[in-house]
Amino acid sequence: MKIIKIMILLTLTTGLLACTVPHSGTASDKAQPNAQEVSAMPKIGLQLWSIKDNVKQDFKGTLTQVANMGFKGVEFAGDYGPFTGDGKRLKAFLNSLGLTASAAHIRFKDFNEANFSQSVAFFRDAGINTLIVPWDDRAWDKNKIQALVTDLNQLAAKLTREGFHFGYHNHDEEFNRYGNATFWDHIARATSKEFVLQMDVGWVTYAEHNPLTYIKRYPGRTLTTHFKAKLPKSAQGLAGKRAIIGDDITDWASVIKTDISHGGTEWFIVEQEEYPDGLTPLEAVKLSKQGLDNIIASLKL
Repeated sequence: MKIIKIMILLTLTTGLLACTVPHSGTASDKAQPNAQEVSAMPKIGLQLWSIKDNVKQDFKGTLTQVANMGFKGVEFAGDYGPFTGDGKRLKAFLNSLGLTASAAHIRFKDFNEANFSQSVAFFRDAGINTLIVPWDDRAWDKNKIQALVTDLNQLAAKLTREGFHFGYHNHDEEFNRYGNATFWDHIARATSKEFVLQMDVGWVTYAEHNPLTYIKRYPGRTLTTHFKAKLPKSAQGLAGKRAIIGDDITDWASVIKTDISHGGTEWFIVEQEEYPDGLTPLEAVKLSKQGLDNIIASLKL
């Protein structure tokens, strides 16, 4: 078991963990960056799910702390505090802190026939122009995946007409085999090139796949990336590593470079779901932000 863990560490830290599904060598896998895909250095935001209890207890005070950590944006997870339903006041509050709403995780029912117009108005007023479905258990069910894709495409068409970016966020199960590829591949191939594939690097790593493979395979579609430190499922408890960006085993430098060269990425979104060594959520988030800052600085991009 020790040998296996060492091998996993070596392959992941060099960014060479091979995809566990058959690789067909398609043109998109080998795609070189072009002018439309290469992006400037993305801004760093925080997924507020990381500190959801703090947000619930003290929305304004918590977001003030987030701004003071140096984050440029926040990604909402359904809690808008005292500004629920009032996008203009939410945007004004964010502006007062020097923050931008990078995106929001949403539910299908927020955009059903009864709620569509109201939801569109709220997000438009708040300046939130990227909307992401964060989870759907149909995404890894071979009998239900097509129904999900249909729902995603229908809502994508409506939101695109309203001027929004729209997409889907992965967990680990989307990287289970489906046909000759993965469920994630199926979602990507069954949606338009404008459909956002919000990659959660932590969950891809946990599933023991290489995030670089998918960023390159679907160029220009990784508008935002979740930077989450997580160990592969077969290497939990690896000595000296923990779920803090920079203290884990992910080759973040390669993720950053590939996001910029191929992903069309505008935001690096720190997300913290594990709080090692007794750290509070805010303490863990601060350390991961510092770790990401240090990695970016070392690249001298």
